[in-house]
Amino acid sequence: MEEKRTPDMASTTADGSYEGFPSASIPDYNYAYDYDSESSGMCRKSDVRQFAQHFTPPFYTIVFLLGFVGNILVVVIYAFYKRLRNMTDVYLLNLAIADLLFLCTLPFWALEAKFGWIFGNILCKTVRGFYKINFFSCMLLLTCISIDRYIAIVKAIKARVSKQKIFLHSKLISLVVWVTAILLSLPDFHYSSKNESQQSCSTNYPGSILKVAGLAVQITVGFFLPFAVMLFCYSTIIWKLLQAKSFQKHRAIKLIGTVVSVFVLSQLPYNSMMIVKAMDAANMTITDCGTLKNVDIATQITQSIAFLHSCLNPFLYAFLGVRFRQDLLRIMKDIGCMGQRHFRGASRPQQTIWKRSSVHSETDTTGTLSL
Repeated sequence: MEEKRTPDMASTTADGSYEGFPSASIPDYNYAYDYDSESSGMCRKSDVRQFAQHFTPPFYTIVFLLGFVGNILVVVIYAFYKRLRNMTDVYLLNLAIADLLFLCTLPFWALEAKFGWIFGNILCKTVRGFYKINFFSCMLLLTCISIDRYIAIVKAIKARVSKQKIFLHSKLISLVVWVTAILLSLPDFHYSSKNESQQSCSTNYPGSILKVAGLAVQITVGFFLPFAVMLFCYSTIIWKLLQAKSFQKHRAIKLIGTVVSVFVLSQLPYNSMMIVKAMDAANMTITDCGTLKNVDIATQITQSIAFLHSCLNPFLYAFLGVRFRQDLLRIMKDIGCMGQRHFRGASRPQQTIWKRSSVHSETDTTGTLSL
């Protein structure tokens, strides 16, 4: 018979969790798993840890490898083959850098799930802090890309400014994004520490109020803000495209639908679990041990799905652009993966599509929508 989680059985700890429900080694929040004591009144969760040991390392390894290859290609293309022509290009480069730095934290969490945190307290603070910086910057940059596409397509006349102003604005906005992400991540640098008894690295807020506040900020900036901006900007863009006479508009609408759908499908399940965790931290709503285990496992799975977005960003925001695909083909030719004849044959159809869609190429941002 499973034991119940009640205030009489477990007292509140400094991080807002409960004794007998130790913090886990997943980067975003503290949840219980590593406990197998014979003491009465405790929720034994070694089975949840076993699940994490088998599920997390291989999944994070796949996400890391796929995301690293895709995002490093974006950085290489912008560094050696493609000039920054508009604000979206600047945002895409910053997004690829943020994704790469974000992905570099995954091996640490994979090793922690398998062996516990073996890297020390300073590296715990550093990894968790950098993880949060790049998490927030990724979401804020996706928001900026949505706004820039909205301005370039819906407000096309107002968007025609000099390239110097474009680069100045984009660099200033990117700087604001990174500074904001750093400020939002300061609590993780300050409160993160290694738990020697559990061999885990977690952010231990001094009280449940701060823990709930931290979760609320993460949910708001990490999902609701970018989703609200995407919904407004892309729905307005679709309405604008439906009024335009272009053979490519249906393709652009499908691409927009894909971008929004992938974001919602990858982020909504995890953020829903985060809301459950925030409610539990505030009111201790989950008192059944079996339910708590299911929540922990569901959170591991949904968070892993959310991490897939870093793999998909290059394909959703960069490689679908016609000019970007041409630069990718050029890389393949330069490193010997494609001959000159094959390169010309593969790039000629792309050039034809780009010329046919020149009616919409007054702003280069529409090229990112593969118009």
